[in-house]
Amino acid sequence: MHPPVSAIQIIRDEHAAVAAVLRSLLRLLDEGPQDEPERFFDVLRAMLFYIDEFPERRHHPKESDLLFPRLARIAPELMPVIRRLESDHVQGEGRVRELQHLLLAWELLGESRRPAFEGAAREYVRFYLDHMRAEEVQLLPVAERELPAADRAELDAAFGRDRDPMAGGLAEPGYERLFSRIVLSTPAPLGVGAPLAHRDAERVAG
Repeated sequence: MHPPVSAIQIIRDEHAAVAAVLRSLLRLLDEGPQDEPERFFDVLRAMLFYIDEFPERRHHPKESDLLFPRLARIAPELMPVIRRLESDHVQGEGRVRELQHLLLAWELLGESRRPAFEGAAREYVRFYLDHMRAEEVQLLPVAERELPAADRAELDAAFGRDRDPMAGGLAEPGYERLFSRIVLSTPAPLGVGAPLAHRDAERVAG
């Protein structure tokens, strides 16, 4: 039997999963819809739904409700960082919902709506990667060193429940289609899908 995974390692694993999705989202934006707009928009919708459903609704509340208060108690000097990270959590769900709206506008209304989505998506990726980096550099090392054993045990149990399936958790049956869609349709390195098809304009013209 494998030893239980610590809450700190689960947080790092879940950060790595969402970072992989975010970086793949940027790769897709760089490529654009090419000749497969239906697949392109389908994959982006699945990515944004995943971020809303797992990191925003399951990962962040556990950090806010369980990890941050314990760290604030044992290391009050971290309060400015904790307040900023908590503010990020409060903003996060609204920002990803706005991205979902902007993506739908691009898909339904055409290229005139593309710049708004691309700009907001790139800013969101920067915001989210900075957020996770701050947690990993400024909070998690303190948690590893300073949290009492009882607190660590409670955190391990809480973070061990409802783990992100993209980071080693068990996929609930209802989510299997979502994760299959992301993995099978997204090009490497996140997924196993083929690159989006595109025409070679010069060869076609020739």
